[in-house]
Amino acid sequence: MVKRKSLKEDACPVARALDVVGDRWALLIIRDAFDNRRRFGDFQRSLGVAKNILTDRLRTLVEEGILSVQPVSESSAYQEYVLTPKGEQLFPLVVALRQWGEQQLFAEGEPHSLLLDKHTGQPLQAMLPHSAEGLLVVGQDTFVQKVD
Repeated sequence: MVKRKSLKEDACPVARALDVVGDRWALLIIRDAFDNRRRFGDFQRSLGVAKNILTDRLRTLVEEGILSVQPVSESSAYQEYVLTPKGEQLFPLVVALRQWGEQQLFAEGEPHSLLLDKHTGQPLQAMLPHSAEGLLVVGQDTFVQKVD
């Protein structure tokens, strides 16, 4: 198996982010953490991933500060994985991926899950980028500038 090259030193924020959360299991673990799954067994049952892969991805997410490990209670040997503030900041990414998937990857009428607002029971508004002036921005309206 070929060891993938680390992107930790890359100048591109997208590349660095993918180095941390670009693996499908990592993003699905993060998704499940937002769905209040916390224990190893909960993640394993939800994802059906091999235990060695799950162990590796959880360790990486903890090392990167996305999840923290906490005891279930003071006297318990069991532990749970909880999103850190850094991990909580991934919520817009998960929502944007979910919304893109809903729009692009399901045939009309095909069963799928929806993310709903707890207070209204309604779907969330589409995640769309806006300029500093509040105008909708598309890819052609942007450029990348290197910062020294």
